[in-house]
Amino acid sequence: MPMCRGLTEEKEADEEAQKICDAMKPLAEQRAERNFEVFIAQSYKTQLVAGTNYFIKLYVGDEEHVHLKPHPKVELNAGSKGDEHNYFTHSDPILIKYH
Repeated sequence: MPMCRGLTEEKEADEEAQKICDAMKPLAEQRAERNFEVFIAQSYKTQLVAGTNYFIKLYVGDEEHVHLKPHPKVELNAGSKGDEHNYFTHSDPILIKYH
């Protein structure tokens, strides 16, 4: 069991992670100012806080990957202003930033 604030080991993406990504895709495209042909969850880590934070690595085509950190209270049909995404390569580890 993960301790509070600590990240779990990286896991292969599952249906739940992809569902979160599917809900986040329109907001991610808006923020990136581009459309993603593919948006496939590859792996993820979680963090137990007052809910569960997800840190998800996605393949977006052309050797590019995006890391998403959806807000814990994100509705599955809309993103949140607190959501983040950044560009990385597939081999980059999933990172966490504390504000």
